Amino acid sequence: VIFLSCRINMDHGNHSSVTEFILAGLSEQPELQLPLFLLFLGIYMVTVVGNLGMTTLIGLSSHLHTPMYYFLSSLSFIDLCHSTVITPKMLVNFVTDKNIISYPECMTQLYFFLIFAIAECHMLAVMAYDRYIAICSPLLYNVIMSYHFCFRLTVGVYILGILGSTIHTSSMLRLFLCKTNVINHYFCDLFPLLELSCSSTYINELLVLVLSALNILTPALTILASYIFIIASILHIRSTEGRSKAFSTCSSHISAVAVFFGSAAFMYLQPSSVSSMDQGKVSSVFYTTVVPMLNPLIYSLRNKDVKYAMKKILDSKACS
Repeated sequence: VIFLSCRINMDHGNHSSVTEFILAGLSEQPELQLPLFLLFLGIYMVTVVGNLGMTTLIGLSSHLHTPMYYFLSSLSFIDLCHSTVITPKMLVNFVTDKNIISYPECMTQLYFFLIFAIAECHMLAVMAYDRYIAICSPLLYNVIMSYHFCFRLTVGVYILGILGSTIHTSSMLRLFLCKTNVINHYFCDLFPLLELSCSSTYINELLVLVLSALNILTPALTILASYIFIIASILHIRSTEGRSKAFSTCSSHISAVAVFFGSAAFMYLQPSSVSSMDQGKVSSVFYTTVVPMLNPLIYSLRNKDVKYAMKKILDSKACS
């Protein structure tokens, strides 16, 4: 029955190369499809409005034209793209009988998902470095974090995303996927696709572990080191008000980092043989849909500058 819903090529001997896949989705229970559709539609709408709003607000507010908010607007763009690569297809799958995705569409989704996932890891590390310079070397902040340096850091983030995604996707394209056409996930991710391979996946799994260590552990360690120095510097501040202000500028970033890296590490920093796809689905929901929604909320609700800029714009529109 499964293979009646897909086209196959018979050019590999006795094996059949799958050219269309069926996405298993988050749940196979029909009664949950509509509630899940409404839930993730709401999450996606908040994500789009929140990230577009944050980018627009930073662009319109001159006092937010600083390196910190420049990186925050870049993070909002990454979050918006990251969620858009995954969520619309997932929403369609909730309201259709067969969750079909073609091989080219699947590889394209995998490619762009990896670009923005890797870019987000490194952008969070760049933001931690920015906070480190701001708190530990405030007198040199404007000199070090110049516009050109910030621009180069941002370009570097995207280059790392494109390189990592190209390596992963290229290694996936060389595999012969023929075991089944059902992907045990709600989008085309690395480990669920590797489970379909009739070819050896040793190199692919090695690449996943090596590049995940590079793109998850390295930014995480950078963030950890930055905050060790930040906390040490904050503790030397004598005034309670000064310490409170310094901690408040970092607390939002720490919250975003904890959710994103925790869920991503759970999915990728372990061999696929011991990885449960059902648990992987739950963890991937956080870094593909929940984190992109939470980031603008975290940075706006806990940031006085953002709330002031928002109030100023709303007041000016009310007056006009």
